[in-house]
Amino acid sequence: MTQPAAPLSGLRIIEVSSFVAAPLCGLTLSQLGAEVIRIDPIGGASDYHRWPVTDQGESIYWTGLNKGKKSLAVNMRSDEGQALVQQLVTAPGVGNGILVTNAGGRGWMSHDALSALRHDVITLEILGRRDGSPGVDYTVNAALGFPMMTGPADYAGVVNHVLPAWDMACGLYAALAITAAVRKRDSTGTGSQITLPLEDVALATAGTLGYLTEVQINGQCREYGGNAVYGTYGIDFVTSDNERFMLVALTTRHFRDLTAVTGTAVAVDAVESALGADFSTEADRYRHREVLTALFSRWFREHSGSEVIAALDKTSVLFERYRSFADVVKSGELENNPMFSPLEQPRIGSYLAAANPASFNGSHFATGPASEVGEDSTSILADILGTTGEQTAELVAQGIIGVPSQ
Repeated sequence: MTQPAAPLSGLRIIEVSSFVAAPLCGLTLSQLGAEVIRIDPIGGASDYHRWPVTDQGESIYWTGLNKGKKSLAVNMRSDEGQALVQQLVTAPGVGNGILVTNAGGRGWMSHDALSALRHDVITLEILGRRDGSPGVDYTVNAALGFPMMTGPADYAGVVNHVLPAWDMACGLYAALAITAAVRKRDSTGTGSQITLPLEDVALATAGTLGYLTEVQINGQCREYGGNAVYGTYGIDFVTSDNERFMLVALTTRHFRDLTAVTGTAVAVDAVESALGADFSTEADRYRHREVLTALFSRWFREHSGSEVIAALDKTSVLFERYRSFADVVKSGELENNPMFSPLEQPRIGSYLAAANPASFNGSHFATGPASEVGEDSTSILADILGTTGEQTAELVAQGIIGVPSQ
């Protein structure tokens, strides 16, 4: 079946970035059909060899975030290199004139400098903090409050989560902002200067989900919950063979099915009467979660993981067995999910790579492999600026652009 045209075909994004948020923005736009040209310092930026790496030291992390992008290596400390980047960003054409970067503080790459060369240029700069000072996912998270609520309910310390949630959210917000700015430019002919602080992405999320609002309205922070789902009934259980399950009973039906499958309906009714509670409400199921969990836990301890799955599959209860990343790969789930397809990544190997998770008319849009730093330097300059082979060779000799070593 012929792959349909990707929705962002015809756009060209110049990306000057490192680490997670800005590269994720570029990757998302690339998956949706945009041509993304990543500009790196010669030899690669500070994240070029970031862990995890292969046995040969090649970064699995870097290639994962930069799939489908072309690469131009430039000495951005030189006047000539800076002028070259400016020319690429502001090249004429309907789909050109778009910059994504987290390398702020460079006057020559500012919106003002670039808009003087192309009036409708779109620039998006990701900041750490909104005042322009540095900030990364873990420092932003520490200042927000989530680590003080994460971990066992009886633990007095702080716990960081391993998922760089704010980087991920920021990268996706950035991709959305670019598409919105392109829509605006198409309809009005004007460019946009977009700034997106990682700190504000985190604050906006915490505000939207009520974590900050409840302090303002109720005057107090949310209590530690451990693995419990806040405001409803959900907790993890261990089976007789030490399998662990996460279980959530959001609705009255879920909860009724849970009491039936665990054989605790009579006991739960007695506890409800003794406490003067109403377990048809989420609030009381959450408020009295410890006593309910004590009642349900015995059934889980007396059954194996396979028995638990067989029993819960016949109910409406929401549940899933805890798995490691290795478990997920071994399960065959990647092979059976159309979002994944084989990718031959030079320097890394062959693996099943994820496409964009959204399917358009039944199709997921994927990219090719990540280019080596500087791999596309010659073709990029020729295609966009008309640079000849002799001129490119002279730029390489002068140390203004880089190409992979032979």
